[in-house]
Amino acid sequence: MAVRHYTLDFKLSAPADHSATVRGLQSIFQEQEMTETVHDTEGHGYLATFIGKNGRFAILRLHSHGLVTFDLQCCEGDDSAQVDSLLNALEKKLKTLLHGTIQTVKRLPALQRGGEVDRYWPTADGRLIEYDIDEVVFDKDSAYQNIKILHSHQFGNILILNGDVNQMVIDACRKHMRKTCGNVLDNLKGDCYEVLVEDCVPILKKFVEEGRTFDYVINDLTAIPISTAPEEESMWEFLRLILDLSIKVLRPSGKYFTQGNCVNLTEALSEYEGLLRRLSCNVGFSKEVVCVPSYLELWIFYTIWKK
Repeated sequence: MAVRHYTLDFKLSAPADHSATVRGLQSIFQEQEMTETVHDTEGHGYLATFIGKNGRFAILRLHSHGLVTFDLQCCEGDDSAQVDSLLNALEKKLKTLLHGTIQTVKRLPALQRGGEVDRYWPTADGRLIEYDIDEVVFDKDSAYQNIKILHSHQFGNILILNGDVNQMVIDACRKHMRKTCGNVLDNLKGDCYEVLVEDCVPILKKFVEEGRTFDYVINDLTAIPISTAPEEESMWEFLRLILDLSIKVLRPSGKYFTQGNCVNLTEALSEYEGLLRRLSCNVGFSKEVVCVPSYLELWIFYTIWKK
């Protein structure tokens, strides 16, 4: 069973009177039949936990620097009206007790943890996003990655991968992502095209050896690494290998298209653009900032060509 996590924050201009504030809230916790346990903070404000008979668990913290935080956890099946009533009563009482020192009050929507449908995904730069996911359409593990197709009220079916595209991804998209893919995945070979579901490196090397060139190369293998830290060095080398091979199979007038990453990752994007200047072939590039609706963040896309 999932757990809902509620938060209520009061930012104050001065530290709260611990004893007066706690004393003023006691009747609310008593009405909820919640047992209080006070913890030693070694002079860093006041901390108490409260446990209710219905499994509710709460933390009240009065910080010495002028912040009051209240966290409440309850089971998914708990009466929402009762929970809202408790939070409303606490907020109203705290506004009275802390009157004159309140700078801001913030009450966030409940965070659902451990639900059957995962609605939370971080952005590339580490911000938490809650999607309006209401159904798991497809969820399987291949030899290479976990494949999820989730349904969103706003966007329809969304594909989520933690690895690169393989045959299972194509099969799932052919069935569940037809509004996006249309019929293009129904046949992987035609009169003027062939989709090779293989490692691209040996294929590109083969094309280089054969002298084959193309008008367009589209790289959707992966976004550029989010970090320039040493542990990401192998990933950067992999990108450089793909770039070098791809540029070699471009015709003189050809174009190479690839995604970059989140517009906020300026350091990683600068590193990528520096990498473009260090390729075995001189290239020029342009970039475009695009709002990808289901990403819920701005994304950089690059066009690269031979000079």
